[in-house]
Amino acid sequence: MARLAFLIWPVITGILAGILIVLLVQGANDSAPSRLGYADAVAKASASVVNIYTTRIVTTTPLAFFCRDPRNRELCEELGAEQRRMQNSLGSGVVVREDGYVLTNAHVIADADEILVALPNGSTTNASIVGTDLETDLALLKINRDALIPIQVADSNAVRVGDPVLAIGNPFGLGQTVSAGIVSAKGREGATVLQQYIQTDAAINPGNSGGALVDLDGQLVGINALIFSQSGDWQGISFAIPSTIAMNVMEDLISEGKVIRGFLGVEFDPEPVRFGRTLTAVLVNTVVPNGPADEAGILPGDIILSINGMEARDRQRATQHITMVAPGSPIAMEVLRGQSVIELTAVAILRPQPGQ
Repeated sequence: MARLAFLIWPVITGILAGILIVLLVQGANDSAPSRLGYADAVAKASASVVNIYTTRIVTTTPLAFFCRDPRNRELCEELGAEQRRMQNSLGSGVVVREDGYVLTNAHVIADADEILVALPNGSTTNASIVGTDLETDLALLKINRDALIPIQVADSNAVRVGDPVLAIGNPFGLGQTVSAGIVSAKGREGATVLQQYIQTDAAINPGNSGGALVDLDGQLVGINALIFSQSGDWQGISFAIPSTIAMNVMEDLISEGKVIRGFLGVEFDPEPVRFGRTLTAVLVNTVVPNGPADEAGILPGDIILSINGMEARDRQRATQHITMVAPGSPIAMEVLRGQSVIELTAVAILRPQPGQ
């Protein structure tokens, strides 16, 4: 009897082990994706990506050299030497609200006399400009169409270097096209300190500007904006405006018609000041005369340690802290001057637009 029990237990153990293996394999198959690739993400996001065609009227003077001579001006006016022609350009956009709001790049619709939006279903409609923000190169359009599908928006702050992304747009006017890549870097500074781009190696070509950069869930992480190239062609370095920045700009453009940002009136040094291994702060290079910082007593050479209780670790963060302050509200600063830490408070004003 004892010998029989000795033989039965290994058999039972083997059967149980087999059942367990079958259950584990079945569970793994159930949790695995049904297919590889990006098709599901593309299908989800592409329904919200539109093509944008702009037209502007350009006045040219074929006989400009001849007509610049004052002696010939009267003759040129009689002949009607000036000619008007239509200049067309193209880009992409993203439907961000079901009531017809579309985000794109400001440079896509710059100086346009007419803006035509082509929807994924093949229909077209005219668009009006709600507002533009030159500092981030964003523009918000409005179209009057029903049954629009707004894109789902992800938190671009959560995107990590190495994450796969997809660029969807209208390169060279070919129609909706998808390219794939990864996030190559974050926080790339553009023409202004407020342009903090996501860098990717997903191909972005002329016509892609204003289109969507999405994650593998088909959610928006950026608005495709530009490329870095020494030849004019794509060379593997593309830039997108983070979705978090884009949505903040959109909300201001809808509610105010412009982006409301606080302004202190200082220029920070690009390189942070380091204290030990981890602590950094920003150095004031220039103070705008009669600006808020000047009136508060900020001097060139001051080192700003914090702004409204938040660490001013570098130029990007310090500028962001300032722009978040509503005009008319206080900007409280801890400032290192020489060997002393002092506290100064300025009153923010509206940040001027570039060129003002």
